[in-house]
Amino acid sequence: MNLEIAFIGYGEVGQLFSRQLAAQPGVRVNAYDVLFDDPIRGPALRQRASDDGVQTTGSTAEACEAAEVVISAVTADSAVAAAQQAAPHLKPQQTYIDLNSISPASKRDVADQVLRAGASFIEFAVMAPVSGLGIEVPILSGGATSETMSARLNKVGMKITPVSLEIGTASATKLCRSIVIKGMEALMVDFTLASEKAGVMPAVMASLIASYPGMDWENVAKVMVSRVKQHGVRRAAEMREASLMITELGLDGSLANAIAGRHESFAMSSGKTDTE
Repeated sequence: MNLEIAFIGYGEVGQLFSRQLAAQPGVRVNAYDVLFDDPIRGPALRQRASDDGVQTTGSTAEACEAAEVVISAVTADSAVAAAQQAAPHLKPQQTYIDLNSISPASKRDVADQVLRAGASFIEFAVMAPVSGLGIEVPILSGGATSETMSARLNKVGMKITPVSLEIGTASATKLCRSIVIKGMEALMVDFTLASEKAGVMPAVMASLIASYPGMDWENVAKVMVSRVKQHGVRRAAEMREASLMITELGLDGSLANAIAGRHESFAMSSGKTDTE
């Protein structure tokens, strides 16, 4: 198999996926990230890519130029802008994939940019944390060419399940799941902070274990708080997209907005403003 893949965005997901895909026979990977141009962080980021067998590029246009598949792995609030920047450089034989956690409406906005350029568009919805699993993380896909491209990418180690020819189904599934997962993470932050400050953590833990004996509450709290501390800014953007989706459905999106605010404030207070 000969496959040229370009990543727009070289954060956590972009780095992990790029490294693992570049290690597959017949797959070539290049990447572009705005941080490549940063005089402080850029050199180290470019070196990391080089060490992983990933070619760095100087612009979105350069990244798209030779790629058959362009994968957008930016932050949720940058997904539409990334597509707008890429669209003028896309050709009919190319496929643009958006794997960002954004609302169905935002996915359709991205699709409009891509389809007007004559390229194919596929939405991805990543359904579990990528750390550990990497390219084997479960992914849902959607779009007119999703079945064909998903099968092709599965041959190089990915685990993609096409769910719809329509854009929006995969992303709605992802964001509905995120309401639960990110909501629990926000709860674990406040539960941990409050119970420790009040000096009642052991008693509360004992009560939770008695009520829900199948849950390892100590580990759940530890892992979820750590995730918010490290990724809260990026996850806040995702939950604002969830709020947007809920509002578009004619429902109340205020809880998702509150979850977003808690993720962001805790991450910022912890000094974790990095979205990678």
